[in-house]
Order: sequence, then structure tokens, then C-alpha cells
Amino acid sequence: MRTNRARRPLAVLAALAAATTVALLAPTSSSATFTSTSGNTASVRAAADWTPPTVAVTSPGAAVQGAVTIAADATDAGAGVKSVTIEYAPVGSGTWTALCTDTTAPYSCPWSTTGLADGQYDLRARAVDLGGYEATSASVRTAVANKLLVVMNDPGDVVRGTVPLSASVFGAGTLSHTVRLQYRVNGSTNAWTNACSGLVSPYTCSWNTGTMAGDYELRAQLVAGTSVYGSEVVPDVTVDNVAPSVTMTDPGSPLSGTRTFAAAATDAHSGVATVAIQAQLAGGTWKTICSLVEEPWSCRVATTDLVNGTYAFRAIATDEAGNTTTSTTVANRVVDNTISSVSLNDPGVLLHRTATLTAEASSTAGVTSVRIQSAPSGGSTWTDVCTDTTAPYSCAWDTTRVASGGYDLRAVLLDGKGATTVSATESTIVDNSPLAGADVQAFNGSGSVAGQLGANDTIAFTYTTQINPATVLSGWNGAATNVRVRLRDGALMWRLGSADSLEVYNAAGSAALGLGEVNLKGDYVKYTTVFFDATMTASTVTVNGLERSVVTVRLGSLASGKTTSLKTVTTSKTMTWAPSNAVTDLFGNRSSTTTITESGTADRDF
Repeated sequence: MRTNRARRPLAVLAALAAATTVALLAPTSSSATFTSTSGNTASVRAAADWTPPTVAVTSPGAAVQGAVTIAADATDAGAGVKSVTIEYAPVGSGTWTALCTDTTAPYSCPWSTTGLADGQYDLRARAVDLGGYEATSASVRTAVANKLLVVMNDPGDVVRGTVPLSASVFGAGTLSHTVRLQYRVNGSTNAWTNACSGLVSPYTCSWNTGTMAGDYELRAQLVAGTSVYGSEVVPDVTVDNVAPSVTMTDPGSPLSGTRTFAAAATDAHSGVATVAIQAQLAGGTWKTICSLVEEPWSCRVATTDLVNGTYAFRAIATDEAGNTTTSTTVANRVVDNTISSVSLNDPGVLLHRTATLTAEASSTAGVTSVRIQSAPSGGSTWTDVCTDTTAPYSCAWDTTRVASGGYDLRAVLLDGKGATTVSATESTIVDNSPLAGADVQAFNGSGSVAGQLGANDTIAFTYTTQINPATVLSGWNGAATNVRVRLRDGALMWRLGSADSLEVYNAAGSAALGLGEVNLKGDYVKYTTVFFDATMTASTVTVNGLERSVVTVRLGSLASGKTTSLKTVTTSKTMTWAPSNAVTDLFGNRSSTTTITESGTADRDF
């Protein structure tokens, strides 16, 4: 692997050169000026020239002797060229020496070479414009040959196979001579090996490197009788006859959207220069989808630029010497950018009897069918409700065929290519339970006497399913509302005997609500009827996955009657509740009037 001379792909070098030029162009200070005033007006004056100049040095030829003139061309689209400096440097030294600085066109400098060592030199020019921007030209190469000079021409940084070699001879005059071109392992002390010898002008031959690998150095020698004149050594010529290794990474299947395509590539000698990733549609030709010049050997590609179908993928690696290797093909990978979407419309919170389910579906491959499916909430076993092949996609679900409870629903789209797309799930509750009373409970409130009705005591009526609050009290939506609770002594009603009754009335106490009557099974009031002001609310509770309505009545102060009429029950009792069929569920079904007995352990509540 080459270590002394920098190796970069041309595209990378160009990018670096551009970046370097920009960096060099920025002046340390600009002639631009800025002025302002703090009043109502402000002004800005800026240099009109924000563009660097262009500059090029003219080659004086392959070799020079004595005194020569080096010329340069420079232009500036802005304020104009201020000066041009022409410089020279021995090849490989990196040390530049100014010949002169010229301020008027045509720009040139005299160069006296008589005091310089014979050899190869680079020339360049630097131009500065009146705006302060600077640009440096590309360099040109020449040889100073005031005496006999032999030059080994550089065959390139990296070579392979049969390599054309050449040398140049300057100042030989009529001297009878031949030239030989030699090589050896870079930096070694071994004897030089002739690549070719006995050359006469134009001193060219072919160097067969087929069995070689590594870094080499080259030189040329002029032989004139017993005299030998040698060139400077050209070091670090990498011989690379070994192809790189490359493996195509499996991109997966199916492919859609923007995907990463990648390869792994290595080269033991000159290094990997480029990797091309290619795709081939079944029955078609190979096409490059990206060309890479540096690691990682990967690229992001929009597969929408590829026709849907079955593809093979491969990578081709090329090293700096030009050796190439093609990876093993990754075949039978499908590009499918079919766009399908499906969604189930919200079925509603509660379903009863026959419910209509609808879905929205579309696909660039066409919609073959839409299936609507159900599963118990949180379950993974899906059951088809129906299949529809035409829009609008809908079906009737007879919920009486499934148990009441929570369900998840989804839609499954089958497109024209046979692929399926599944929608997000929607949750609902199926409740076909008949409306009836489920339970009645009373609770002593804060500061209330156990066994005696008083402020903050509550009574809760629970139904088997959700009710329509407006059928309890016209216009009611379940929010807290004022009502009155009537407590009547059972002795006033022959059918109750000693058991008192409780009913909920409107706020005026003029009409009973649709909750029905509670038999308290105890003697809570003397031979009379009393009313309590109260507040009524409705709430929803979930029992075994089903939502039930609870109507809660909280007692306030005594509205009519005397507190001395109230009695305290000293033994535990179990109430019963006879619902009214005035109350309906959300679907308009009336409540059963079957009497419900208070659940739980008998207590003294109120």
C-alpha cells in the first residue's frame, strides 16, 4: 500500500482543490468599508469586487537552459488585477521561490537557471486583485538542463500489467549514448534491475509487472562509453496486479421507499478507488444505481425510481490500479412500491343487535377485497365478520351471535398483487344484555348517624347496562342536578307494612322520577312523609368488560317534615329496589321491573 505519495480519486481531489481554493481566496482584510449614522438615515459602502481573479502560468517547454522568460495570464471580472507573482520549486521539495512580482500585463518574469542544479522544476503564478482576493494557478513542470540531464518520466502513482516507461535526455548534443530504465523495491539497497536497456531516442519501452506487487522506485541511466549519467529516482510507484475483493450486502426483500444499498470492499495494495452498485430487473440489463468513491461503500436510493418487479443486485469494485472485481449476485429481491391504505371507520363506543361496520381502502395495485374482522379485546384470534369487494366497503354485524363484552375490530385489504394491508384496530363494546336493575346500595355520609337518614347519606342505583339519563328526568344528561327524596312511613301503605319506602322526585317534589321505588325494609320515619333536598348524578362503571350506569343520589337538608319524625334503625336490613320501565337503554329498550335485592352483607345504612 502506498505510503509516501498521497492517493485520491480524481473526483475527491477536485473537491479538495475547490475547497482549498476557497480557503486561500479569503483575504485577511478587505478593502470594503462600512459607515453608518445613528440618525434617521444609514448608508453602506462595500467593495464592488467579491470575485477572485483567474490565473495561469505558461509552460516554457519540456526543458530550459540559461535565461528564459516565464509568462502568466491573469484576469479579474471585478476591480481588476493588482499583481501577479511567478514562483518556482524543485519537484518534490514543496519550497517555492518567487521569481518576481509584476503589476502590469502582460505578466512575466525573467528566470536565470544557470545557478540552479539541473533537474525538474514546477512553476506556478499567484494573482491578487484590487479587492484583496488571491488565486493560485495550477503548476507546470519543466527541466533545467544547463548540462547533460537525464529525466526518468513518472509512469503514474499506481500501475499494473504492462506499463509504458520513458525517459528524457537534455543537453547530450552529439554525444553517442544509449539509455536504460531500471527498477527495484522501494527504499531497498538491492541492485537495480533493468526494465529495458540500449534505448535510443525516443527512449521508450514496456515494463512487464505481471509477477510483481508492492511499491517500487524507478530511474533512468544514460550510458556513453564508460560514463554513466543517472536521473533522479522516481519513488513510490505502486504495482498492483491483484484485483480487490467485494461482497454485495443483501438489501432484503421486499424493497420499498428509500433503502440503503451497501457493499464491503477491500484491496491489499493500491486501495479501492470506486465501488459501483448495480441492479438488474429480471430479463433486463445491469444498471448502476450509485457510484461510490469513498467508504462506507453504501448509498441511499429511492426505490420508487425502479420499476416494481424482481431484481438482482451486485457490486463492482475497482482499485487505484484499475483492477476490477464483480461480487456474487444477490438475486430474487422484490421491489414493490405499491401504496395501499385501509382504515376501519369508528364503529362507536357501544354496539347492540345489528351494527353496520364500514372501511375505507385504496391501493395503487387495485383493491381486490376488504375483510372486516373482530376479536375479543386484546385477543389475537381474528374472526371474519364479512368480505366486501366493492366500495363503499361495509357489512352488517349481527352482534347477537357473539357474547356481550369488549371487542377489537379491523379491516384487511387484499390488493391486486395478492398482498394484504391491515388497518389499525378500533375498540368497541357489544352489549345485548336486557336493561334491568343490577344492585342498590346506601351509604352513611360524613357526620351522619348510622341507621338514620341525614345529610351526605347516599343511595346508588346500578343498572345492567348504560341508560339514557333523559328517561330518568326529562332533559337530564347525567350531570349533577337538584332533586328531592321522599321518605314515607310504611304504615301509610298497607302493602309495605312496617317497611318504609324511598323515591326520588323532581326538584319541586311534585313528580316522581323514573328510578322506581326502594323498600328500605326498616322503620326510618314515624307515621308521616318527609322530603330531603338532594343532588343526583349519573356515572358509568365497567363490570366484566361491560359498561353500566350508576345513578347516585346524595341527601342534603330536610326540605319538609320534622327532624323529630326521623327514626334510627338498630338492626341490619337488606333493601329491595323495584325499577320502573320508564327508563330505557341507549337503544330505547325499556328496563325490566323485576325487583332487585341489595347485594353484600346486610347493614344499618342509612
